Amino acid sequence: MSLLIIGTMAFDALETPFGKVDRIIGGSATYAAWAASNFAKPIKQVSIVGGDFPMEEFAALEERGVAFEGVEVVPDGKSFFWSGRYHMDMNTRDTLVTELNVLAQFDPKIPESYQDCQYVMLGNLVPAVQISVLQQLKTRPKLVIMDTMNFWMDIAMDDLKKVLGMVDLLMVNDSEARQLSGEHSIVKAAKKIQAMGPKYLIIKKGEHGALLFYENQIFSAPALPLEDVFDPTGAGDSFAGGFIGYLTRIDDISFESMKAAVIIGSAMASYCVEKFGPTRLKELTAEDINNRVNEFVALANFEIK
Repeated sequence: MSLLIIGTMAFDALETPFGKVDRIIGGSATYAAWAASNFAKPIKQVSIVGGDFPMEEFAALEERGVAFEGVEVVPDGKSFFWSGRYHMDMNTRDTLVTELNVLAQFDPKIPESYQDCQYVMLGNLVPAVQISVLQQLKTRPKLVIMDTMNFWMDIAMDDLKKVLGMVDLLMVNDSEARQLSGEHSIVKAAKKIQAMGPKYLIIKKGEHGALLFYENQIFSAPALPLEDVFDPTGAGDSFAGGFIGYLTRIDDISFESMKAAVIIGSAMASYCVEKFGPTRLKELTAEDINNRVNEFVALANFEIK
């Protein structure tokens, strides 16, 4: 099974209480591809970059089974750039600079060679772009997941509701779930969001783990306490990449498999935050991933006598 990922490939400048980098590779599709490539091949990427995006980054991902026929390179353009500063709690941040650059003209085209993808991840993009991608697919994929954010709820709610009716699973954090649903209770919020279209819902709670909802079933995944958290920027996208990469590999979208996928995604996110950018993801081995997954299993495993 092949996986289709649509999202940004970009540059970030980051400042956290533990360090600072002026320019590092980032973007939702970049993080997701690095995480997913541990499980799924091929991965078919759709994005847009400027001529400033390093060719060695493409080469490194190609070695991991990522295809770039659907990535538009604008030779005389600049790639999307974002700069942010994180507060001490590492959950809140200030955006310092946002330069859309070539992303402002992003009009993705799905190549014919991508039409066989049964698993699709829609990164956090303009809802109209997410809709356009799904409308270009000739056959309905087995699983479509999407990410979104508060900003689109503020300025593009109609399109957002339309795309919610076209996907199987939505990933949001707890504040986004509350805004989208108008409910403070996470359980009530989940029910309202599922009524908008997605059969499955994942609500990420940062250092407090994640919740998976399906019909009347709820699965709670813990967060792994870490000694060092340097950069949470790509954690959500790494979670999504690990989640859908694992499901693509086993080709099973049952609720039980999704529970395992949440743990896989959580493991990938926990590694991502240990260094700036996708640096830590690039270093991972299968043994690293297995060890981290076992830590999650041990964290939540208990018996009552």
